[in-house]
Amino acid sequence: MQLLFSGLTRNKMSRVAGLVVLASLTACSSPIPLLSSADRTSVYATSGTPSDANGAQVVEPTGFGKVLAFISPYRVPIQQGNFVSQEMVAQLKEGMTREQVRFILGTALLTDMFHEDRWDYPFRLTKPNGERITSRVSVFFKDGTVAKFEGGNLPTEKEYLARITESALGLNRVQSVIETDAPKKKEK
Repeated sequence: MQLLFSGLTRNKMSRVAGLVVLASLTACSSPIPLLSSADRTSVYATSGTPSDANGAQVVEPTGFGKVLAFISPYRVPIQQGNFVSQEMVAQLKEGMTREQVRFILGTALLTDMFHEDRWDYPFRLTKPNGERITSRVSVFFKDGTVAKFEGGNLPTEKEYLARITESALGLNRVQSVIETDAPKKKEK
């Protein structure tokens, strides 16, 4: 009687099985592998969208995107750019010098040699669950001083820190468990 699977056939089958496992593992690294690029935009819900492109914008996954984010492998939060808070922009005044702006906001991420009188501070935070927070602040100079700046609707520093700790701890809300009040006296 002849064997159903010979040694040569087993070798081929093990190679095919290995390729299938390898292909399935590489599919895990893509953000939304089952959706086309047209469908990806409908998977994300936008909240806090400013009327113009300035300010902060939060994009969260919805529907099937939440399921894929839940079963995906671990992803590190990625922060790109300089975070500019509402308090920092409140310190900006027209007539400030470039050095004063650099002291308040930090070094601009984008300085274009064709538009030397414009500094841009883009910011993007991508959390492991697929949520993206973006903001953009632009400062315009005239004769070495601030002429105008754009980028309202920015989060405060407390809101930003709460979002980071939510991401790190996997919580929906940051709660303090430390009692700050002094011990109460016993009533007689």
